[in-house]
Amino acid sequence: MSHHTAMTMAALCAVGGIAGYAKTRSAPSLIAGVGVASLYGGAAYLLKENKDYGAETAALASLVLAGAMGPRAVKSGFRKPVPVALTIASVAAGAYYANKVLEYRNGV
Repeated sequence: MSHHTAMTMAALCAVGGIAGYAKTRSAPSLIAGVGVASLYGGAAYLLKENKDYGAETAALASLVLAGAMGPRAVKSGFRKPVPVALTIASVAAGAYYANKVLEYRNGV
């Protein structure tokens, strides 16, 4: 079931990147959104197929997204909803997948 979170984040990032491009013609938004969505999509596939490194890949994607959106949220004074929402979502997903990695490594 943990692949659902990664699939949701993949969809969120892809739609966000496409929307950012449509609104401002920002190619970096499109490339970053689709790139992070691809990481989450790959993680979802690995998790669904019960293959190795799925949770680690999702945690990495969350770290990348938080690293990109966190400074934007702070710079805007937490007034722009998209960077704030993506930062919160990425931190929550990252915490979830970090917990999954620890559970797996500790045999819980």
